[in-house]
Amino acid sequence: MASRVAIKDPYKEKRIYSLRMGFSLMVVFGLMAVLGVRYFTLQIIKHEEYRTQSDKNRVQLQPVAPKRGLIFDRSGVLLAENIPSYDLTIVKEETGNLDDTLAALAEIVALNDDGIKKFKQLLRRSRPYQAVTLKSQLTAEEIASLAVHRYRLPGVDVDARLIRHYPQGEFFAHVLGYVGRISEREQATLDLVNYSGTSYIGKIGIEKFYESLLHGDVGYQHVETNARGRVLRVLERQDPKPGASISLHLDAYLQRVAHRALAGERGSVVAIDTRTGGVLALVSTPSYDPNLFVNGISNKDYASLRDSLDLPLFNRALQGQYPPGSTVKPIWGLAGLHYKAVTSRTSFPDPGWYQLPKDERYYRDWKKGGHGARVDLEQAIVESCDTYFYELAFRLGIDRIHEFGSQFLLGALTGIDNTNERSGLLPSREWKRKFKRLPWFPGETINVGIGQGYMLATPLQLAVSTAIVANRGVRYVPRLLKSIDEKPVPVPGLPAIEVADEYWDQIFKGMRNVVHGRRGTAQGINRGAKYRMAGKTGTAQVVSIAQDAEYDASQLKKRQWDHALFVGFAPLDNPQIAVAVIVENGEHGSSVAAPIARRLFDAYLLPNQGDELSEFKVEHSEDSVL
Repeated sequence: MASRVAIKDPYKEKRIYSLRMGFSLMVVFGLMAVLGVRYFTLQIIKHEEYRTQSDKNRVQLQPVAPKRGLIFDRSGVLLAENIPSYDLTIVKEETGNLDDTLAALAEIVALNDDGIKKFKQLLRRSRPYQAVTLKSQLTAEEIASLAVHRYRLPGVDVDARLIRHYPQGEFFAHVLGYVGRISEREQATLDLVNYSGTSYIGKIGIEKFYESLLHGDVGYQHVETNARGRVLRVLERQDPKPGASISLHLDAYLQRVAHRALAGERGSVVAIDTRTGGVLALVSTPSYDPNLFVNGISNKDYASLRDSLDLPLFNRALQGQYPPGSTVKPIWGLAGLHYKAVTSRTSFPDPGWYQLPKDERYYRDWKKGGHGARVDLEQAIVESCDTYFYELAFRLGIDRIHEFGSQFLLGALTGIDNTNERSGLLPSREWKRKFKRLPWFPGETINVGIGQGYMLATPLQLAVSTAIVANRGVRYVPRLLKSIDEKPVPVPGLPAIEVADEYWDQIFKGMRNVVHGRRGTAQGINRGAKYRMAGKTGTAQVVSIAQDAEYDASQLKKRQWDHALFVGFAPLDNPQIAVAVIVENGEHGSSVAAPIARRLFDAYLLPNQGDELSEFKVEHSEDSVL
């Protein structure tokens, strides 16, 4: 009989089941233990760490840009302000695809290649998750269109901010300068924390020179955001410290008068308060609108300014270096008296030319035939006699001329609180040996005696030296800044020039008769004057004229004509304002430059007499805030 085979072994199955169940329970409990440990680690041990990381995703620290300080003139007329602007910004990391986003935006708002190019340049310098401006000063229609399409434009937003604005436009462009976007080179030298809330910085002029005052200190705020980065609420805020508001010595009315007087000409006018050293007007024409530069000037507009033959971007008042011509003759006359090279009675023959001893060359007087048999110092100043000053310069010598002229800040930086000032040139033996590698020759001294040759001066230097003459040797460092947050800022003084009073009197007499004398070269500007003035005309050669030739403007292009200059101060007995005027290729200082100075004297000393800018004065006297 065959053996029976067991079909089912319940005991063996029970053991196997028990083993499997036990193993499964061990795995389950093990996994639960691991999960429990992990939960414990996350919730207990690393609770603070992960809560902080969670808050970083939800709470952000944002910089708050300070409000840039305002700039006013001496009477409270607003020269630089901050106006609201709505900007289109993009956070690259939130867009998904930047090119697609830019393409979509181009269908909604007007974008140009220059704007996109500048945006991408800014993007390369920006930090991760930083909003970068694509377009500034959006219109109301553009803002509305963006609001409608915002749901399909992640990372795109409209931000409100304040931008710089210059309400006086071109009238103050060269003195105020402008602000612009921070460049890579500037970013490398800045305090990145303090500038984390702004992309703008002063580029030139007052805006750059007083950047540390005007910028202020950045603030911050903790904000709660949603998953798309949109701000839900402000959790904590530390307000920024606004920049200081500053007032300048500049007179907006006088500045406009000077601009109007120079209309259509290339030139400069600088006016100084002789009593304080404050700069009342600093004009360079032609000018430009500084508002073009604030948000980035277009290539077309910049090319137009850069390539213009009239150089509107060139600050002639501080950077223009011109032969001063006869405007320095009163200073050389004072030097002659001081060093006793001449007296007030000393006279020289004037046949219309001058020769150095043992020299065949003739140095011509501007007046053919000369100014008379003999000419003394007063007549030489009044009639601008070159022959007299040839001999005077020869007697003084270049060493004493350089020593004395340096005291009037000729050939040196004046120290004005602005950017890019140039020093002009008051030549000396050492200068020529160093830069020309040649000795000094007597004929070169002769040329310096009439403000020609190597000598160069800026309009600012001529105004400063004239103010020193008006003050009888009392000197100030020229200053634009008058007050900071209404607190006056003193103008630095310099040691006075020690010259006998009688010598100053003689120079004053000569300069007075330039304007009020019957033979004065500027006597045409005294008509109807209610005060007395002192001045000196000048003409500076632009092209050389051969010794045996004569100057004939009709044979030259206008840009080759002589420059016209005038320096002066008023009132004569109690000087309050000193003015220097240069009109490039204006030819005649007496008929072109001197009348401009007269208009400034009238505007400053007779403010209620009425002129073409009277409406401006009334309007801004009512709006003044300081």
